[in-house]
Amino acid sequence: MAEVLGVSIATVSRALRDSHEVGKEMRQKVQDLAKKLNYRPNPFAQSLRQNKPKVIAVVLPNLVTHYYSAVLDGIEDYAQKEGYAVVAANSHEDHLREMRAIDNFIGMYVEGIIACLAQDTTDYSHFEEIHDMGIPLVFFARTCLPHLFSSVVSNGDEAARNATLHLLDNGSRRIAFLGGPNHLDMVKRRKHGYLEALRERGISIDRSIVVNGTIDYRQARQAAIDLLQRKDRPDAILAFNDILTFAAFDAIKSLHLHIPEDVALVGFSEGESSAFVTPRLTVVQDRAYETGVKVCELLLKSIGGDKRIYKEVLPMTMEIRESSIKTDVDNHTAAHLGIDVGQ
Repeated sequence: MAEVLGVSIATVSRALRDSHEVGKEMRQKVQDLAKKLNYRPNPFAQSLRQNKPKVIAVVLPNLVTHYYSAVLDGIEDYAQKEGYAVVAANSHEDHLREMRAIDNFIGMYVEGIIACLAQDTTDYSHFEEIHDMGIPLVFFARTCLPHLFSSVVSNGDEAARNATLHLLDNGSRRIAFLGGPNHLDMVKRRKHGYLEALRERGISIDRSIVVNGTIDYRQARQAAIDLLQRKDRPDAILAFNDILTFAAFDAIKSLHLHIPEDVALVGFSEGESSAFVTPRLTVVQDRAYETGVKVCELLLKSIGGDKRIYKEVLPMTMEIRESSIKTDVDNHTAAHLGIDVGQ
């Protein structure tokens, strides 16, 4: 019915309950169509609502990367400890799938929702609707509407600044930034830290090597190749996340360039895969599992009646390995700089 009428599942659900949150005309349209289609309420959904089950929902951009899997592990472990079950949906980085998942969860009468935005989400009206309905929601990593919802994020700006300074201290001078869509606050924070480090060292900013594209392996790989085929190619790349990090790694190798001698590489990544390539990659790591625990904790606070809006910032860590230290920085210099090269 929602598709036929061009409204959300939540609106249909409220109209069938004759809620005054929906206009009289729309309530009548929904109820008339329900009669015409011989609609019968889902007894399972009704029982969920009546029995108020302890179920929370999670909407993730993807479940392929280790980061989101680790976040979900943290959510599930904390929820289980508190007697809650968890249902999850993968938006596949698609805002329409994200909206449908949220509508479906509302129809299931979950007690609250945890969300991380799809990369192409720029219309936040479905989240505003959730707020208006009084359904608890907490964001992590990629967030919006900070005046309405609590969130758990990392200190991406400070981490990117430190990663860029690390590259500069270890022989790199022309550092490119390979990032995701610029409207995402997560991307903005990391790019800001990168730019701040360049300004701090008095290095002129070349916007042509600051890339904001889609979080997609093939597109990021091509963007990295385009950068590296320039006559004035960068001698280092700072990559926004694990997908872009390994896309850049593949691009460098495909052009028969050497890491880190020709192009140093630092990426924001999660998991141990970065330690099992040659050379091993220097990475900035999120505290993914802890993020999941914290975001679930905040959601359950909200479900329990806490109306405060929280912003939790978790510090990231940098694991320094061979990919970021140019060969002209010898062991003595590395020791002087306090660098652990992971040996």
